[in-house]
Amino acid sequence: MKKLIFSGLALFFCLSFVTAQDATDAEGCKDHPLLSRMQNYLISDCKHNYDQIDFVNKAKEDVKEEGNLTFIWYVFNSGSGASEPSFFQILKNYSAAILKIGGTKNFQDDGSAFFELKQNGKNYKIAVRCTNSSDILLSILEMEPMVQEITADAMLDALNKDGSIALNILFETGKSAIEQGSLPIVDQIYDLLNRNTELKISIEGHTDNIGQAAANKKLSQERAKAVMDALVSKGIDTARLSAIGWGQEKPVADNASDEGKAKNRRVEIVKK
Repeated sequence: MKKLIFSGLALFFCLSFVTAQDATDAEGCKDHPLLSRMQNYLISDCKHNYDQIDFVNKAKEDVKEEGNLTFIWYVFNSGSGASEPSFFQILKNYSAAILKIGGTKNFQDDGSAFFELKQNGKNYKIAVRCTNSSDILLSILEMEPMVQEITADAMLDALNKDGSIALNILFETGKSAIEQGSLPIVDQIYDLLNRNTELKISIEGHTDNIGQAAANKKLSQERAKAVMDALVSKGIDTARLSAIGWGQEKPVADNASDEGKAKNRRVEIVKK
């Protein structure tokens, strides 16, 4: 099981907490409402947005999860005079805290742990990762489908201007089944084609570079065809559509970063 950088709903139980926000925290950053920080830690960086992250599920599989992400990077305050906690100490206490409030542990190795928690009717994916410098990376992923904002008119404008548009259509992990949260995008593609009866398009699937190239190409082809099949089932003539899978052959960003990989995992609509 590879070590992943993730979310950590880090509720600290056995050690004490900092009770007031330190003035040296990064500007605009603060603890998540569901958790507090370990003693002698400051916030170096944070972000709050809708994002997709790697996660270890209950079957001990590496998967992608999406939702409203709160990421907090805690650094140990070496000027405090206190001794840095060990990875074992950090993870043991985080585990105790999360399990105490009803969470479950999916996986733990020497430097990271992954949990799931239901709190106040909301589902969270939780992970904690310790770095070599005793920094703690926490990500709290509140599970919620993304509100799709792309419209048929916006697609048409992009096709007329650029000849193509990249869409964030999501699929079940390792499969060609379109996720429920992405079906509104398919509906907008249908609306686009239904209102522009002369328009013909190629549906083209792309992946990042994780995994075997041949398998990625096959999966991207299956996913492109799944979108095409969904449009045909709504009444669009097959003669106006084609599907192709490029796999990892046509990246639009650097696969060296998670952000780049996310951009490369896409479905493009290309005007014929």
